[in-house]
Amino acid sequence: MWGDIAIAFLLAFIVAFMATPYTIKIAEKIGAVDIPKDKRRMHKKAMPKFGGPAVILGFLVSVIYLLIVMSIEHTINLFGSEEYGKKLLGMFFGIIIISITCVIDDIKTIKPIVKLAGQTLAAIVAVSFGIRIDDISIPFLAVPELKEIFSIIITIGWIVGVTNAINLVDGLDGLSSGISVISAVSLLIIFVLNASPIVAIVLIASLAGALVGFLPFNFTPAKTFIGDTGSNFLGFSLSIISILGVAKTYTAAVIVLPLIVLGLPIFDTIWAIIRRLIKGKSIKAIFKADKGHLHHIIVAKGFSQKQAVLILYGISATFGIFAVILLDSGIWKALSFLLMVIVALGLGYRNFKIEKSDMQRYECLECKYIYNPKFGNEKAGIKPGTPFDELPDNWVCPVCGEGKEMFEIHE
Repeated sequence: MWGDIAIAFLLAFIVAFMATPYTIKIAEKIGAVDIPKDKRRMHKKAMPKFGGPAVILGFLVSVIYLLIVMSIEHTINLFGSEEYGKKLLGMFFGIIIISITCVIDDIKTIKPIVKLAGQTLAAIVAVSFGIRIDDISIPFLAVPELKEIFSIIITIGWIVGVTNAINLVDGLDGLSSGISVISAVSLLIIFVLNASPIVAIVLIASLAGALVGFLPFNFTPAKTFIGDTGSNFLGFSLSIISILGVAKTYTAAVIVLPLIVLGLPIFDTIWAIIRRLIKGKSIKAIFKADKGHLHHIIVAKGFSQKQAVLILYGISATFGIFAVILLDSGIWKALSFLLMVIVALGLGYRNFKIEKSDMQRYECLECKYIYNPKFGNEKAGIKPGTPFDELPDNWVCPVCGEGKEMFEIHE
């Protein structure tokens, strides 16, 4: 098994890493570029947003290769009673639907309701091929027909919900891809501990490898974004793999583990829905993007984008470790771990507070020149002691000539 995990991870990593530079070139040719048209966007210059296909390619090459080899070796039976071959076909067809929908969105931008329709169709296809959350004992669902309807609804809701959760958290360099790596590694550990089907283990190891191959190009300062194609693929894949991974042991504890692992993006999505409903007072308001996500709030507190990403990585990792401890050692050890983390953060928080000061230094994202208010910029007539916020609107970087909008707080 460990050899298969290593192959799945490394092959996906290599393919995604080698393919990403090509997607950057393709993005520029087809117009898949994110131009910062509003204040909600955290980047200041046009960025290619077509990294998703590289991640998808790495994932598919690794998975298809291993499925063929393992079938030849008879270490996996895709056509047995579990019908993994049929379920994987459903997943792959769903990925095709998601990809087509979101490639169009990355190039031309489509309405949120159209994208939601594509996500729902992909989920319906996956469910029709046998991917289900079932065997959950609920008293009022003793009737088989009602139980099946409930299973279909809850599965579609889970797939669409997680797909949107990962998509919505994609707001800073490396954020959605990094959180997905952490979630994938956490699920991989859970699957191994839980003796989950080898199919799920191969899938999650391949997804983790593809993401690690892409992340060097996406982590701040990013060379490319994963785009809607990538973020929707990540959410769709994580939702389905989590179902396949707990398929043999539908107990309350195991079912809730993927929910915990994906707790950060799920919470951010639920809060976004509630926030937009309250503010907009209509269902339509849910589809209107805003600047109230967790990463926006953290940056607004004075943290840099890199610091915000690392903070959210830490929160996501805490969720993942909590889920692993819960499975391996029980609720009390998991809760005590969480309590220790909270106490440590509470005691050390004061030492890491961001002091908002008029004398804060700012760094140019293009050439890394640092404006220090202490020294000013005398060649441009800026006297020492001039805060960045008081610089003229037409002031430009003395090194590369970029405007103020290309500067962010220097760590």
